[in-house]
Amino acid sequence: MRRHVRLLALPLLTLPLLGGLLAGCGIRATEVPTDFGPAPSRAQCSLTGADTATRSSRGMPVRVFLLCGSSLVPVDRTVRVPEGTADSERRVLVARALLDELATTPSAREAEAGYSTDVHGGITVRGPGAGDPDDTLRLATAPEDLTSYSLAQIVCTFSDSAAAEGDGSVILGGPGRERPLRYECTDEVRSRPGSVEPPSTRVAGG
Repeated sequence: MRRHVRLLALPLLTLPLLGGLLAGCGIRATEVPTDFGPAPSRAQCSLTGADTATRSSRGMPVRVFLLCGSSLVPVDRTVRVPEGTADSERRVLVARALLDELATTPSAREAEAGYSTDVHGGITVRGPGAGDPDDTLRLATAPEDLTSYSLAQIVCTFSDSAAAEGDGSVILGGPGRERPLRYECTDEVRSRPGSVEPPSTRVAGG
């Protein structure tokens, strides 16, 4: 019985010795796991001119907002719109082209720089419905059903383009007959798209 007790005590006696050895080596013993925080981010959120040129082609210069880290960052693109297109049609064509750009997987160099998108293919857009303001854009997916990231990308991209009136806002609706809302792209939305949704207000009929 005594032999068994002495054997159990041996591991306990070694703990102070181990602590002394660690202290002698300059390593401070700790009783709890140490949290060094998340690994450093490799996201650069910047692209070279050469990469921008490879993604561009002849057409209308536009900017789309992609995700980088936890923010929205504008990236240069070009879209094609036939010359002589009426303003009402032009707005919808630009919006469709912008959606396509947002849903396109970032290039290898963009991905390496930290860019990504939360907008998925299959989201279509059309012009105003009966009673809507003339500059309304109706999405096949209701804005409230989109993720906060996806909605922020679409609102900021549309409001900064010929798809809107150029006042930093865009009127969006869903596929139903509910009244559309005017959404704004603010500094807070661009810096925190995951937690700050684009401010919206009701609009009067067209």
